[in-house]
Amino acid sequence: MKKLINNILRVALVILVFGLSSCQEEFEVIGDDSQSETIAANSSTATLIENTSSNDGSYDNIVDGASCVAIQFPYTVNVNGVEVTIDSESDLEVVEEIFDELDDDDDILDIVFPITITLADFSEISIENLDQLEELAEDCLEGGDDDDIECIDFVYPINLFTFDVQNQLTGEFQVNGDREMRRFFDELEDNELISIDFPITLKKFDGTQVTVQTNAELAAALEMAKNQCDEDDDDDYNDDDFTELELDDLLVDCPLLVRQVIRNEVDNTEQYIERLLTFKEDGTVYFSTFTADEIVGTWSTSMSDNGVVLSLEFENFTDFSSEWYVYELEEGVIKLYKDGGNRIVLKRFCEDNSVDIDREVFVNLIQECEWVIKKVENQGEEIKRLLGYKFQFAAGGTVTLTNGINTQEGTWETGLNSQLQLSLMISIGDEPGVSFEWPIKDMLESRLRFEIEATDHKMVLLRVCDDSANDGDVTEIRSIAMDGTWNVALYKEGEMDMTSDYLGMDFNFAEMNQIEVSVNADPIASGLWRVLRDSEEGLKFYINFDTNDELAELTEDWKLVSITSTRIELYDESGDGTVETLVFEKP
Repeated sequence: MKKLINNILRVALVILVFGLSSCQEEFEVIGDDSQSETIAANSSTATLIENTSSNDGSYDNIVDGASCVAIQFPYTVNVNGVEVTIDSESDLEVVEEIFDELDDDDDILDIVFPITITLADFSEISIENLDQLEELAEDCLEGGDDDDIECIDFVYPINLFTFDVQNQLTGEFQVNGDREMRRFFDELEDNELISIDFPITLKKFDGTQVTVQTNAELAAALEMAKNQCDEDDDDDYNDDDFTELELDDLLVDCPLLVRQVIRNEVDNTEQYIERLLTFKEDGTVYFSTFTADEIVGTWSTSMSDNGVVLSLEFENFTDFSSEWYVYELEEGVIKLYKDGGNRIVLKRFCEDNSVDIDREVFVNLIQECEWVIKKVENQGEEIKRLLGYKFQFAAGGTVTLTNGINTQEGTWETGLNSQLQLSLMISIGDEPGVSFEWPIKDMLESRLRFEIEATDHKMVLLRVCDDSANDGDVTEIRSIAMDGTWNVALYKEGEMDMTSDYLGMDFNFAEMNQIEVSVNADPIASGLWRVLRDSEEGLKFYINFDTNDELAELTEDWKLVSITSTRIELYDESGDGTVETLVFEKP
């Protein structure tokens, strides 16, 4: 069989050491004695250099089926009736996607001729028809196992010197790439000698670099690299070579979205689309739905004659329970199949902003105590009327929301929202401000934060157990606040003093978190007040008059500056840097 890549057996490494002559002096300008060695153009070391600098034609095997030739861009192919223009290597993925649309069809690819191909030695040939291409492809080694060495590369530029058989220097060259290196060696006569200006650097397939100082070190490095990586030169472009260990690591690295489910030639995708499979290192796998329901199963992998097998086992969940052959693993997509028209397609779901929240821990935490609303924002607008309201999440899925006087009931559960994030799902018919699927962003023992950045939805809850009876500071502050009547001694928003707006008003902090406001003993308004400790912001003094326009400016979760039996100092800084100051004093 003819071969496009020169496969002639080379003679062993020829090392010539120059004697004391005039030519010896010419050569010494290259370097020290270790660099005064030459190699013959027909030596085994020269062959290794040629193979390392050869043009790799395996990347387009899906089109030409030959690893020793590559078709030059651009060109056009017809794939199962679809015309595709191939302008770059990435366009070859379009061809594979068309092939993969159906697993049991006959894939047909027709190349639109003429085309130009590049051989291993970077020479170019114009091909007019399929017969010419197939004749050249036959010259490739069986199975695409070509001679080129892809597991290691030269780092250019590299300086080379040539000598004749009388050891006379005949040329100095700088090569700047594989094409120049391969063509340089191809153009040498068999009796020519070459010297390399050492040291030179080689880059291995894993990114590490090796520096070599002599011809012997170079030959050893290239020979050793030949079998150090999988060059994937075979004609089975769609085998997506991987090991069992690589699959295991991929499965547990990120959750997997269900993109397609076909069982016994019946398309069941609609009922599973965008559900989530989460694989754990202990061999358990979780199938998550958009509700609180979660199906738990087991998984394992093994090797077979057909590649890696993924075994899934769920009780009463037959669509996924089986031994699946993993036939594709690339670009974040895992494809499974088994005989009889069965197929599952999964896509990796690795979100940088995803939060690893244990749902069981979250559910237990949220039921232990009550949770006070610190902040609620819907589409960027803060809903202050809910400030200081308190949730109670019951074990049966019921939830109450109260301000101490009025109470509303609804339901709650946990599950995945439409973005497949673990969320607290609240439904209270009379309160749309909190009826939402709230993705969990932060979970602390005393603080929960929920947020969707894209739509400016945010909610922060603070934990309150036994009405903070174990926090001495909170109980003392409440006692002082409830001891008598208070007046507004100062209210400023930035530089604007609005204290006069509240002259003559008496404020009484009462039981049940109620605050009463009166003028000359006549009630004019009521609201909600609380004292809480925020794990991030310290002691907070909540006031909520949002339903009263005259007092709405005071509605805020104020930071407590100081408190005495006669004076309460509070302040708040808004997002734009404006500072509000509120001071109560005893009359």
